[in-house]
Amino acid sequence: MAGYGRHRVTYERGGYEALRLELKMEKSRLWTRNLGRDDRCISHHGKEARFPFLDENVVGYLNSLDVTDLCDMSKPQGLGDKMILRLVAKHIGVTQCSGLVKRAIQFGSRIAKCSDVDRFGSSRKASGAAKHTPKASTNIKNKQ
Repeated sequence: MAGYGRHRVTYERGGYEALRLELKMEKSRLWTRNLGRDDRCISHHGKEARFPFLDENVVGYLNSLDVTDLCDMSKPQGLGDKMILRLVAKHIGVTQCSGLVKRAIQFGSRIAKCSDVDRFGSSRKASGAAKHTPKASTNIKNKQ
């Protein structure tokens, strides 16, 4: 949805064409990178995640749109990014937060970095194919 800071940086470096390529690459690895991490964490607690925005019809519709329908990088963060989500939020009456700058919870809380470093030695070594193996001595609170 072109809503992260790295998307703006990609756009500033290479315009909408570079952003199209970045989003295509991210979509291709979403299943192994992002969802792998999320699944390990959630299933460790005996739960199963549901991702309504990854429904085949939703993904198909979003893939049919041009990147300029998803974002307008001439507008500031909180307006030009994640435009479809912001419009839906306004439409259903969630107006107060529809203009806030978004940050993924795993990065805003720094939990992804703590988990990756603890499990794999670095964030770069972590992948969606990695298996979650809890350690008895792990205490993320002590690492913050």
